[in-house]
Amino acid sequence: MKPSTLLGTARIPDTNKELKLYAHDGEFAIKIPGRGELMNTKVHGSEKALAELACGRIHNDPQPRILVGGLGVGFTLAAALEASTPEAEVVVAELVPEVVDWNRQFIGAPSGHPLQDPRSTVYVGDVADLLKEDHHGTFNAILLDVDNGPEAIIRRENDWLYTVAGLKAARRALRPGGVLAVWSAGPDRLFKTRLHHAGFKVEEHVVRPHRAGKGSKHYIWLGL
Repeated sequence: MKPSTLLGTARIPDTNKELKLYAHDGEFAIKIPGRGELMNTKVHGSEKALAELACGRIHNDPQPRILVGGLGVGFTLAAALEASTPEAEVVVAELVPEVVDWNRQFIGAPSGHPLQDPRSTVYVGDVADLLKEDHHGTFNAILLDVDNGPEAIIRRENDWLYTVAGLKAARRALRPGGVLAVWSAGPDRLFKTRLHHAGFKVEEHVVRPHRAGKGSKHYIWLGL
């Protein structure tokens, strides 16, 4: 077996944790020491489903604006661009600046180099800070693929996104008829309740990370 090659290390803001980027046999993975693999370029079916489910709800707007919370290894952004019109704008918020650099330097190819698409714009910072700004009625869709989902395990500041206050901020940022889509590594009944309390009608979708329908179950909630 070929050994993995360490390509980069980045500190996660406001934590004592690090992200490490590895290359192995043509694929890439981002890991957290002591916690294992966070994401990779080989298995990304649920990230693609997140974008497809959300963008599929955008109707009658040739120039939609979409916000993606979390760049990761680029597949959610790539799928959002693929599902959007030529005149769309997709803003991707990424907390860790090095992750943006890694996508540009190392790991863009597997997802089709979405950052090179002129419809994409990068916001380097916390997507929660962006939502706290006055973005009333700005986005047709907001896609959150941050941390491990509502049960944040990496950065406690991410919890706010999934509170009723955070979800209400997301709802205010949506245009009429807009959709909030949230990815999670596991089920969360209380989070569904919070979505209802924030004023959303809720759909739950269970998806598999592997294209062949294998692997653990991931969850996507749509707030409508």
